[in-house]
Amino acid sequence: MFHPVTEAVIEEARIAPGHAVLDVGTGSGEPALSIAEVVGPSGLVVGIDPMPGMIAAAERAAHDRHFENARFQVGSADRVPFEAERFHAVVSRFGIMFFPSPVECVRELLRVLKPNRPISLAVWGYIERNPFHHNLARVVDRYLPREPVPPDGPDPFRFAEPGKLLSVVNAAGVGQASERLLRFNIEVPFAGEDFWALRLDMSDKLRTRLSSLSAEKVGEIRREVIQDLASYSTGSGVSFPAEVLIVSATNLGDRAES
Repeated sequence: MFHPVTEAVIEEARIAPGHAVLDVGTGSGEPALSIAEVVGPSGLVVGIDPMPGMIAAAERAAHDRHFENARFQVGSADRVPFEAERFHAVVSRFGIMFFPSPVECVRELLRVLKPNRPISLAVWGYIERNPFHHNLARVVDRYLPREPVPPDGPDPFRFAEPGKLLSVVNAAGVGQASERLLRFNIEVPFAGEDFWALRLDMSDKLRTRLSSLSAEKVGEIRREVIQDLASYSTGSGVSFPAEVLIVSATNLGDRAES
């Protein structure tokens, strides 16, 4: 569903065959597995995530696709388990919104990045412009108002405001920082109950919130969410317009690009 974002991150990170790439907050293995195809057998992609369950899922996916150039291990952005200047590129798709201290974490990612090489980060734009998230959230919020998010606390839309993540990256000490808006469509090849199951599978937070409601209330939410899909129907599934910000920068260094 998020392949256009993966393509944009790969392009901005200038990933090429033979490169060693770090994917931070890899989840169940993307975009690391897509990057593995780009770097080829002479390259390497390493995905880290703080959740052991996610790493186990990523390892299974790599095994099923016979990728020998993809490695996964538990790790977090504030303490990357690699030596300095290890990677040709560092990427994170929908990860930095949850970093405990974004500026310090970006500095840690720069530490393991070769001089004059790129870091590329993808974050969600405004929730109102991302109905894949917004339509579900507004239904659930009517039944169960969410707890206020602390100012600048971890949240999927923490860096939705243009320029906010760019300021973080610049504060970390980089060169040639840039931001671009990526508009694309999230294509889901099914709807109805299958879409509801997908959204539940994607979010521990959603499952936790719904667990406090009665089965009857959850059923009402499910019916409303499925009903709202009609305006995005394609006949073979649903298609949601989406907006993502891609922020990229080059690691400062004295040596020529590797």
